[in-house]
Amino acid sequence: MNAAPSPLRFLGAAWFAPVMGLAGLCLAWHRASPVMGETARAVALVLAVTAAVAFIGVAVAWTVRASRFPEAMREDFAHPVRHPFVAAIPVSAILLATAAVALDGPSILAHGLWAAGSTAQLATTTWVVGRWWRGNRPDGLPWASLTPAMFIPVVGNVLVPLAGVPLGHPDWSAAQFAMGAFFWPIVHVLVLVRLATQGSWPDRLQPAVFIFIAPPAVIGLALGQFGAPAALGWGAWGIALFSLLAAATQLKRIAALPFAIPHWALSFPLAAFAALTLRLGSPGTPMGMLGIVALAGASLVVGALLVATVKGLRDGTLLAPEPVAQIQAATPA
Repeated sequence: MNAAPSPLRFLGAAWFAPVMGLAGLCLAWHRASPVMGETARAVALVLAVTAAVAFIGVAVAWTVRASRFPEAMREDFAHPVRHPFVAAIPVSAILLATAAVALDGPSILAHGLWAAGSTAQLATTTWVVGRWWRGNRPDGLPWASLTPAMFIPVVGNVLVPLAGVPLGHPDWSAAQFAMGAFFWPIVHVLVLVRLATQGSWPDRLQPAVFIFIAPPAVIGLALGQFGAPAALGWGAWGIALFSLLAAATQLKRIAALPFAIPHWALSFPLAAFAALTLRLGSPGTPMGMLGIVALAGASLVVGALLVATVKGLRDGTLLAPEPVAQIQAATPA
């Protein structure tokens, strides 16, 4: 009788998504400091520590998995749908560096995390775009493989200025920010074309529609680092708001799904939207109050995701084989 496979085998790079959500919520709570004072800063600190512990824990487990199950690691990198989640690793490092700068100012640790994260993010972007150019070859990317998760490796570069500018690297931050901003509308169009020509992605990936919120929200935050006109930040917020309203139409469908790690796709986008809303709103203004409401909503979602994750790990429903839909190109009628 064959022994059950080790749960570690199924710990893919998507498990870094909780780190992104926790770090993003940390930054949103830090933005609430002008309204909530030291309470907001204390919550942000707890979230930052939790995100750092989660990052270390997942990174260690992921490294052990790479040594014990190298074929599973190769499958993740080669898989047309799962491979974008590899970028969650450098994105997590960039967000942790940003949290460190926000809470404690520039430091050697923040510099190291930011440098490693931004370099790895650039390398990941180059790798993913190289796969695009290979088209429908076996090592390329068919149309049906494009999902909102593609925003993570390609558009994730817009996160770099959040820590890069305070750390004293405005020029490189602007250059890498431009890479992500350049690809944002391109990826957006590609995903919409994929929907029109191939139909929707598998149900279990439906939470990824919330990723559409993240690029405009983070771009709005990053523009503030460069002293851009307020109108640009408001424009980015408007696009993020529309993306949120559009994604919310899928909530009933998402709520009906069994919980899985892709549900964490809700966390960082909602936190980024709350952070941008708080940045644009002053205490006591309607926008400021909306920011607090958005922060409360993001916090409730992240809390629910944490509870569901702990329950899933306890019940053995998460680190287990997942149903994977076949990725096939649609044939013309």
